Amino acid sequence: MKRILVIEDEPRIASFVAKGLRSAGFTPTTVGDGQEGLDHALSGEFDLAILDIGLPTLDGFALLEQLRGAGSKLPVIALTARDSVSDTVRGLEGGADDYMPKPFRFDELLARVRLRLRDKADSAATGAGQNVLEHRGVRLDLHRREATRDGGTVELSAREFALAEMFLRHPGQVLSREQLLSHVWGYEFDPGSNVVDVYVGYLRKKLGSDVIRTVRGMGYRLD
Repeated sequence: MKRILVIEDEPRIASFVAKGLRSAGFTPTTVGDGQEGLDHALSGEFDLAILDIGLPTLDGFALLEQLRGAGSKLPVIALTARDSVSDTVRGLEGGADDYMPKPFRFDELLARVRLRLRDKADSAATGAGQNVLEHRGVRLDLHRREATRDGGTVELSAREFALAEMFLRHPGQVLSREQLLSHVWGYEFDPGSNVVDVYVGYLRKKLGSDVIRTVRGMGYRLD
C-alpha cells in the first residue's frame, strides 16, 4: 500500500485530503510544520508528498530546495493559494513534480497522485539499479543530481536536469512536446506555450548544440 505524506498546516484541508486518500486505498500521514515535513520526506518511508507552500518554520519553497539538495527524488505535488505564474515557475524549478492552486477538486488531485506514482514506477522499471545515464559524452548522475559533458561539470536547474534525464532514458527516440510536458512539467500548459522549446534551447547551450535534434513537426530526439 502506497504511503503518502501530506504536509499541510490547515487542519481542515489536511483532514480532507487524508480522508480522500485513505478511501482511495493509500496510507496518508499528515504533518503541519515545514521542518517536520522535511524530516519525514527525507526518511525514505514515503512514496509521494503533497506539499503546501505556506508553512510555518520552513516554507514549501525552502523545503523543496533542501529536499532536492539532499538528493531525494520523492515525487512532490505542491498545493498552494499562490497561483501566479512566477510562483508556479518557482515551485517547478525548485523541484516540484506538479503544482495545483487552491481551491482544488480532490478527484483531480487523486488523478495527479496516481500519475506521479505511475511515473515513479516506470522510471524504476527502466532504470532499476542504474544511477548513472550516459550518452555521447553527456553523463547524468541521478543519485548526486550532477551533470557532466565530456568530463566537465555542467550546472543544470531542476527542470533542465529532468528534461535531460528524459532524453537520456530514450536515446534515438522522437519525443513529442506533449510527452515532454507531461513527464517533465507534469501539468497542462497553454497549448501555445513554447516552454519545451525554450528549455531544449537551454540544454543545447549547456550540453552542446549537437546533442538534441529537432524533428520537424514531431518533436525532439537525442541523437
